[in-house]
Amino acid sequence: MKVAITGSSGLIGSALITALAARGDEVVRVVRSNAGPTDCAWDIYAGTIDADALAGVDAVVHLAGEGIGEKKWSDDQKKKVLESRTMGTALIAETIASLDPKPTVFVSGSAIGFYGNRGDTKVTERDERGSGFLSDVTTAWEQAAQPAIDAGIRTAMIRTGVVLSTAGGALKEQLPFFKMGIGGKIGNGKQYWSWISITDQINAMLHILDNDISGPVNLTAPNPSTNAEFTKALGKALGRPTFLPTPKPAVQLRLGKEAAEEMLYFSTRVIPEVLLDSGFSFAHPTIDDAFAAVL
Repeated sequence: MKVAITGSSGLIGSALITALAARGDEVVRVVRSNAGPTDCAWDIYAGTIDADALAGVDAVVHLAGEGIGEKKWSDDQKKKVLESRTMGTALIAETIASLDPKPTVFVSGSAIGFYGNRGDTKVTERDERGSGFLSDVTTAWEQAAQPAIDAGIRTAMIRTGVVLSTAGGALKEQLPFFKMGIGGKIGNGKQYWSWISITDQINAMLHILDNDISGPVNLTAPNPSTNAEFTKALGKALGRPTFLPTPKPAVQLRLGKEAAEEMLYFSTRVIPEVLLDSGFSFAHPTIDDAFAAVL
């Protein structure tokens, strides 16, 4: 396949490029700057993209967007988080809808923040959106892919959970504290964190590219963990104690109150029903499996 990828320098994008190359696929990176001869240049705020560079692609994987935890959620930062997703998705969706021939599949990023704070309730792709900033963002993000759907391109919105990798993301930020023996549960630890190993994340994306799967798809392991279970498993994998709880003021100082609440204290117990029904096999179905592999 010839696959175009936005967000190719990120944690997931870079790992996906490696996996695609390993199986003999050709990759076109969609980049904002320093575009090489085989890349596609774009500027979402200017609304420009080199459509000619996308000619002949079989699939497009759209992962670009401002990191939700990189800065505190000021009004300006929240606008940037939203627009980097909606404007980018609309631009790439409208562009591939105009191509002839069109790509056969469009895999567009999303997140489990769509479901909001759901307590112990299990949620699948059939459940409605929740409430909160992240739910607002993911809803608008997914709606922006509509031009590709209207053009008859098979479109999957991947609602990704916490991706476990030492190369980036939440785990990389947590590891130094846990290695020092000062990592601990957040709040009462009863909130569900729905996670996925980087291996299963990439394999699931390849599975979606290769199979007739469309609509929202939860990219999470089939056994979500509470924060307390996550904490205990990480401490066990590292051989470190985890009895010191993480002070809420420290978390709020790092992320801000609103971001901390939605990212760390909201409980989202997500089941990957579409992946399971499609026959996808998880390499790391439990948190112990995942940490053993990742660490």
